[in-house]
Amino acid sequence: MSQTSIVHQTFTLELNPGIYVRGDVRVKEEGGRWPVLLLAHGFKGFKDWGFFPYAAERLARQDFAVVTFNFSYNGVREQDFDELDKFGRNTYSQEQEDLTAVFQAVLEGSLPLAERLDNSQIVLVGHSRGGGNSVLFAAEHPEIRGVASWNGISNVNLFGAAFREQVLQDGIGYVTNARTKQEMPIEAVFFEDIDLNRQRFNIVFKASELQTPILFIQGGRDSERLLAGFHLLQAAAPHHRFALLEEATHTFGTKHPFSGTTDDLERAIALTSAFFAPLLKRNY
Repeated sequence: MSQTSIVHQTFTLELNPGIYVRGDVRVKEEGGRWPVLLLAHGFKGFKDWGFFPYAAERLARQDFAVVTFNFSYNGVREQDFDELDKFGRNTYSQEQEDLTAVFQAVLEGSLPLAERLDNSQIVLVGHSRGGGNSVLFAAEHPEIRGVASWNGISNVNLFGAAFREQVLQDGIGYVTNARTKQEMPIEAVFFEDIDLNRQRFNIVFKASELQTPILFIQGGRDSERLLAGFHLLQAAAPHHRFALLEEATHTFGTKHPFSGTTDDLERAIALTSAFFAPLLKRNY
């Protein structure tokens, strides 16, 4: 691995009073302006979860200016899920607004290290729910050069029919976080938002229509639901690229706290970098 130093600075965007997107920019200390890669986390994820800081640095060493961030309602302010009230009210509409805020900050040159960010070249990488969000965002922003979805969702409804009905009836339901043991709320607004945006948030349809190049990377040892979604996307959008990592889990064999990389994570990073290479120009 290159020993080139990585410059790392943090930022905060205030969307509304008390509503913040907090993030990080990582870029090589040496060199010119680099294409911008926005790295989006998934459900029960955050920018400092597990492999995210490591992957961001690895991609920065491969000549990207990498921007990681917390979605504003992801439930994390300072530490693991210390804002569960916000987590419960999170929606895809809000996450698309958050992505838009980060995207606009890149375009306007208002992020740290802006002079090192080539804002004429922007790509997206999303993990799990972040993968689905990245596809949806690219569908509305043709400026995006390419998308890589890592074990990404194909359906925005993450839950079964019984849970949905219970939440819509009671106004709230709970899912257990196996790692932190917290009971994490899901409020009715999550499902109401999906119902109001069925066409806008149809990931399979958007992928099938989208000409922006997408790479779907899927672990073979991920959940049956995500594997089925991967094959559904293959059938509906064969003009995109698909890579199945047979032995990879949902997090590519990594955990939180991060204890080291894995072959599968390195493959995902390498495939992603190679996929983006012909879509971008490097200003060395």
